[in-house]
Amino acid sequence: MMDRNLFKYIWRNSWRDQLAILAIVLISQVFYFISLDLPKQIVNNAIQGEAFKGKPTAPFLRLTLGPYDWLGLPKATLFDGFQLDRVNYLIALCCSFLFFVVLNGWLKQRVQTEKGRLGERMLRRLRYELFDRILRFPFSHFRKVKQAEIATMIKDEVEPLGGFIGDAFIQPAFLGGTALTALYFLFTQSVFLGGVTVAILAVQVVVIPRLRVKILLLGRERQITARQLAGRIAEVVDGAQEVHVHDTSNYERADIANRLGHIFKIRFDLYQRKFFVKYLNNMLAQTTPFLFYLIGGYLALMGRFDIGSLVAAIGAYKDLPSPIKELIDWDQQRQDVQIKYDQVTEQFSPTGMMDRARQDVGAEIDLPVAPIDLQHVGYIDESGARLLDDVTLTVAPDRSLVVIGHGKETLGFLLARFVEPTTGSMRIGSHDVKDLSEAALGRYFSYVGDEAYLFPHSIRENIIYGLKHRPGPVAGSNEEAKRHREWEIAEAMRAGNPVLDINADWVDYQAAGVADAAGLSMAITDLLSVAELDGDVYHFGLRGFIDPAERPELAQQFLLARQAIAEHLRQPGYKTLVEPFDPERYNKNLTLVENMLFGTPTSRTGFDYARLVESPFLTQLLDRQGLTNDLLRMGQHIAETMVELFADLPPGHPFFDQFSFIAADELPAYQQLVQRLDKGGLGEATLLDRRKLIGLTFPYIEARHRLNLIDTALEERLLKARRTVFETLPPELRPRIDFYDPERYNAAASVQDNLLFGRLVFGQAQAHAKIGKLISEVIDNLGLRAHVMQVGLDYHIGSGGKKLSTLQRQKVALLRALIKHPQVLVLNNAFALFDHATQQRLLDRILNYRKGKATVLMTDTASLAWSCEDAVIFKDGRVLEAGTVAELDQPDSLLRDLAGPPRQQRAEDEIGQSAPVPATA
Repeated sequence: MMDRNLFKYIWRNSWRDQLAILAIVLISQVFYFISLDLPKQIVNNAIQGEAFKGKPTAPFLRLTLGPYDWLGLPKATLFDGFQLDRVNYLIALCCSFLFFVVLNGWLKQRVQTEKGRLGERMLRRLRYELFDRILRFPFSHFRKVKQAEIATMIKDEVEPLGGFIGDAFIQPAFLGGTALTALYFLFTQSVFLGGVTVAILAVQVVVIPRLRVKILLLGRERQITARQLAGRIAEVVDGAQEVHVHDTSNYERADIANRLGHIFKIRFDLYQRKFFVKYLNNMLAQTTPFLFYLIGGYLALMGRFDIGSLVAAIGAYKDLPSPIKELIDWDQQRQDVQIKYDQVTEQFSPTGMMDRARQDVGAEIDLPVAPIDLQHVGYIDESGARLLDDVTLTVAPDRSLVVIGHGKETLGFLLARFVEPTTGSMRIGSHDVKDLSEAALGRYFSYVGDEAYLFPHSIRENIIYGLKHRPGPVAGSNEEAKRHREWEIAEAMRAGNPVLDINADWVDYQAAGVADAAGLSMAITDLLSVAELDGDVYHFGLRGFIDPAERPELAQQFLLARQAIAEHLRQPGYKTLVEPFDPERYNKNLTLVENMLFGTPTSRTGFDYARLVESPFLTQLLDRQGLTNDLLRMGQHIAETMVELFADLPPGHPFFDQFSFIAADELPAYQQLVQRLDKGGLGEATLLDRRKLIGLTFPYIEARHRLNLIDTALEERLLKARRTVFETLPPELRPRIDFYDPERYNAAASVQDNLLFGRLVFGQAQAHAKIGKLISEVIDNLGLRAHVMQVGLDYHIGSGGKKLSTLQRQKVALLRALIKHPQVLVLNNAFALFDHATQQRLLDRILNYRKGKATVLMTDTASLAWSCEDAVIFKDGRVLEAGTVAELDQPDSLLRDLAGPPRQQRAEDEIGQSAPVPATA
């Protein structure tokens, strides 16, 4: 459990650091008192000469103790000091004052630095602890919370706690010590002035916090509404497709506008109250100097108060309002962060959290190959529905089992440990599952549901994700890296973080049945066909990239494949399908800028046309080659054509992406540009206009857009510019472009572009299919398909795997579950997205791959049962039929009725139409 009190949490985890900083604070107060007393000595003893009293010299740095009458001890002199004349005495006191001012400033800086480091260290601890608790949440809790809100709380809402943690004990000690020291000094100068100061401060300390209570409540309300706003926006983002399909954009606008209005009202009320309190606090703070000047000045005129004491008192009070104000601010911050901390602990302390020991990295992982026994298992969800009722079932460790009917999904969740049984027990041999570690169960089971979540990495990383259980050895590193790692470990331990090294090799090769990374790559390649993903990964590989510096042998093999493909492309059947990259010819299937530069941008994101237009080198090149005016006229023609063709199309029309050089939101600006050029001609075009027009020509492809804008003469000038680019490109620009070279592998181009060393010709029927078949044949003949697939495995799938189709994501999830060879594989409606024929093929492939191990299939496609060995049919969460498929394959069995049309409706009415029965006490 997390400490409910923030101060208790802070002290328990940082008391050693707190005591060390508090010691510095205590020492600093002694020097601060001395710095307060020195102005009085300068005025009275040095300037007015009270230390001399007719003598030419006075002692400096004379140290005495006592007398302490209450102890019966007389005054004792420890050091007689140095005898100085009046001028030197004044200089010595002033230098002493400067020394203590500097010393106090340095101590304050050290305190601020140390408490800042302490605060950041504790913030790191708190954020890690909250994330650690997320990993131990019961799965039912994830249905109640929004991921955006949880992420916002860890990222933003605990941020103020980090700033306060360093101040929790140090700030009141430092500010309180400063204030008390100043007050004590004031009382030593004048009891009356000290009393006035205490009276004014009492009003501030009592009244201001009371006025700030409403501010704190408004702050809490603001925090909650802001978090809800973040969650609502995340909902709209996730449901963007539904918003557009159902035309609810304006409804969502209204909802967000209403929420923003509510937040505005809260924030405005908050500002009103906050600035009133600030005004009142400042007014009270300025009242005390008025009384000092009035009363202290009167007493000095009456001879009852010396000038030095008045100056020292005013100087002491000058430092007093600031710490008092900061103490009041600290108290408000204390209440504010306590509220935030209470909210955080409430959100991150659900009932049913997993014990941390079950996720220990060193937990026992060995489990016997034994049946899974469910004895009288029941499960009631949070709504009170009884989803499983008195289920007694045995899952054989080496057989396949199909589960059909209401209750099958819950059984899948139970086997995957997403839920714990309400009644009964589940055992593996002699082990009760509820007592086993997550490490043991995570290796023993694999689970695939009907919706696969993939991480924003490559296909390979998502497949091997299920093998990353424990850190392995770390690759060799230099001394500097080792020292940095030692520092990381020390800081992690002080912040309560684990010392697990993310840079270690986490992959469990033994679980995958291989010895090393190379063996794992081949195992993944072989496994792709089981999920029928090999074809997709192959095509991803053709569109992928390799670095020839890192993989020179593979690059050389691809160059050999290029030569073989080039031989075929000379044949009549292929000659017209691909236009090769020829340094001496203009390629009509490349963009104008690609032809001129004859290379590929190394960024792999395509040419940034806006930056190219602004490039001084390219601008000068166009001028020298006499191309500027040609491209301006060409750009004007393109702009006129695009405005004429696309002016009446709505934004988002697919023609904009397919044929237009201009985005829909930029079309109005180009309409105005065309109108200006019609009136004034190119001579009136501004620099920005000229850049826009030239920029339109760069993505122009003659074979695709067919505007007949590039004739033979312009081709020759562009080819001449190409040769000039290659010869004169500045060294700082060369790393940005990888030039096409028939004898060299282009690291910035895709594997397919390297193999073809050319571009498919636009408009040729079946060019993609024919060339794709040719590439595939050459790749297979040279034995390179596995290498291409290895490149495809490095394909980055985007956020949540959105660059893959839904079916591809589901196949990757299947591979992730299969690669670690679990003893039990749970497929909970994992095939629901596929057509019936694909379901059958995938199941047969998986069962053949997993012979001798348990596979549990939950499905609505009853005909799949005949691929399995055992079957269970549920009704209302109870087992209606169970046994081998051969035993249940009887004329009157529900299994046969579900799988065949004659009596399928009767069987579905029997088990498929009833809702879960609410549980009773």
